[in-house]
Amino acid sequence: MYSKIATADMTHEEWRRLRQSGIGGSDAGAICGVNPYSGPMNVYRDKTEQLQEETEKEAIRIGHDLEEYVAQRFTEATGLKVRRSNYMYRSKEYPFMIADIDRLVIGEDAGLECKTTSVYNADKWKDGKIPIHYVLQCYHYMAVTGKRTWYIAAVILGQGFVFYKLEWDDVIIEQLIAMEEKFWKEQVISGILPDPDGTEICNEVLNEYFHIAKKNSSIQLPKEFDEKLNYREELVKQIEALTFEKNRIEQEIKLAMGENEIAGTEYFKVSWSNVVTNRLDSTRLKKEKPEIYKEFVKATSSRRLQIKAVECDKEGDCNGKEFNQAA
Repeated sequence: MYSKIATADMTHEEWRRLRQSGIGGSDAGAICGVNPYSGPMNVYRDKTEQLQEETEKEAIRIGHDLEEYVAQRFTEATGLKVRRSNYMYRSKEYPFMIADIDRLVIGEDAGLECKTTSVYNADKWKDGKIPIHYVLQCYHYMAVTGKRTWYIAAVILGQGFVFYKLEWDDVIIEQLIAMEEKFWKEQVISGILPDPDGTEICNEVLNEYFHIAKKNSSIQLPKEFDEKLNYREELVKQIEALTFEKNRIEQEIKLAMGENEIAGTEYFKVSWSNVVTNRLDSTRLKKEKPEIYKEFVKATSSRRLQIKAVECDKEGDCNGKEFNQAA
């Protein structure tokens, strides 16, 4: 069962606050670590921080503007009529789960998720495939509304239209609810940051949370970090070796191509094209036009992580040695 909150007369700010009060469909894949554009750390920030001024991304704007077009294409392709909901749904059993759905299917216990994607993502929708984070989004909506079927339709800009039908799956839905409940209780409610996952998104959030270092402050990391840092050193060496090998292959290709712009094999196409880049000569500007440089220069603050090994004596005693932790 679920409760419904009318959204038709809400301001955008009120709608954003409502979305912040629970886990939505677009959060599901991020929490499960399968969304290439978001992750647990990003969702944690969105649910716990004070709402900031929102800058709408172009892709989101396009998706919103074309939502009705996608719904019309779905009706043309299937004969199924759909309508807007104008409600936010909240699960009564799991009140941390909310659903802001695109369309309801008339005459059928089903909903519709509308997507718009570029031609560069066309292969992710071929032969019955659906990006996994969108699959979990649909199952999240089924879990909240109790509907046994969810359709997903996508317009691939400049190429075509696809739609698929997803049916209720007890195992998927139970696992999804468990993961979302764990995240909501152990991270959001408890105010504990999720574990790092290695993604650039996670890095951006950590840099945002801890963007200024306290001058001359230091800590001693737990002993377990010695093993992790040793492993990191091994990875650095492997990356350097692989980068060297990658560069060597690319250099062989350049030597073989000479002055030619395009080259190919049976399985690959290679281009070595001319690229013109315009860069501001800030050194010259500062010297010759210091007043203009001063007017437009902008100071930014960031933190740099440096890791250096501590020297130990022959017996392996590192006690008393100064550790280096630069940020």
